[in-house]
Amino acid sequence: MTMQLTADERAMADGRDGPAVAQAMDLLLRYGRALDAERLVETRNVVASVSATTPFMREFARREGGMDAVYSQFSLDSDTVVPIPPVRTRAMHTQLGFAPDSAAQMGVDAATVQFFRRGEAFTSALGIEPANTCTPYQVGNEPAFGEHCAWMESSAVVYCNSVFGARTNTEGRESVGAAMLTARIPYWGFHIAENRRGTHRVVLDVALDSNADWGLFGYWLGDLVQERVPVVEGVRARPDLERLKHFGAAASSSGGVEMYHLVGITPEAPSVEVAFGGRAPRESLVYGDAERRATLEKINATASETKVDYVMLGCPHYTLAQLREAARLLAGRRVHADCALWIFTPRAIKAAADAEGTTQAIEAAGGQVMTDSCSAMSRAAPKGTRVVALDSAKQAHYLPAILGVQAWFGSTADCIEAACSGRWQAGL
Repeated sequence: MTMQLTADERAMADGRDGPAVAQAMDLLLRYGRALDAERLVETRNVVASVSATTPFMREFARREGGMDAVYSQFSLDSDTVVPIPPVRTRAMHTQLGFAPDSAAQMGVDAATVQFFRRGEAFTSALGIEPANTCTPYQVGNEPAFGEHCAWMESSAVVYCNSVFGARTNTEGRESVGAAMLTARIPYWGFHIAENRRGTHRVVLDVALDSNADWGLFGYWLGDLVQERVPVVEGVRARPDLERLKHFGAAASSSGGVEMYHLVGITPEAPSVEVAFGGRAPRESLVYGDAERRATLEKINATASETKVDYVMLGCPHYTLAQLREAARLLAGRRVHADCALWIFTPRAIKAAADAEGTTQAIEAAGGQVMTDSCSAMSRAAPKGTRVVALDSAKQAHYLPAILGVQAWFGSTADCIEAACSGRWQAGL
């Protein structure tokens, strides 16, 4: 398919702005044609992963010509090293493959950390914000309704589309690498209004009273609708950021949900009729007590042993309110000697927690607040971990396969109790 280009886009493709921009345009045009996109669309908001965090990349950079070579190969799909200019858009880095300030605990050597620091200096000089989080909306990136974005990270994408009413597909390292240099992304998928309308009607027949309840509901929903667009009726109380975060993350893990509508709550669903765009739903589903019980059993199917070695909180990354809750639940208690507690949050939020004493309260109880990554992204857990407790349905979905561990899913209170007792004693 021949894509329609503006004069500015044609000039970028022809090399007016240098070889890196031309290579970026070439990548975007190949990508767009493969998707049958009729054109590109302007974007000024990119969430990307361009970090260099592996020994392989370190050796590649040494051999091929430094950080320009890493960006050229892995973010522009270019076999030729091109000098990388500053980005043209707002660009924010998503989570990393390890926590730089806790690298030793994750089994990452000093040479890899040093190489990462070089890479971070390089990308920061390009204008990429080193937020290093899967929750960019928690650290100041809140796109406007209808804004075209180019975001990576499934849980961020579903939040962007659904809660803000901004427009993005789940992009990859190469497409966002190109988008940052051109301020363009192919116009397809959820950039198009028609594709954002609901497909499945979902009736909520049970109260959702906690983050874990919302995560469990999302896990059930994603498994059934996969990549479709569910429209949820019957929400009894308006969910806050934390609940929407856990809901979307779970739905995008068990399925491929990139957008949902909550009737009367999310911006593109003031009514059922508007959410569906006048179309009839393909299918109607009901989530009640029986579905809730069955989903909890399914998500905990990997776990049998009750001795817990590791409790991981912060997937998606914790808010300041969630860190405060963890500190409150730990007050006057101590993490068990045979268990570790790691809590992951954006570095900006940790700085706020440090300033108010929340981090110190958690650490005084034997927990650790870490930034920039999580156990799924880093493929790291405390040595000897066999059984994990989690308050994230997303992490409960991925971690058993990634690390070969047993995983218990429950509320934050359940997880803190497991951290302090060394045993899984509860369930939702």
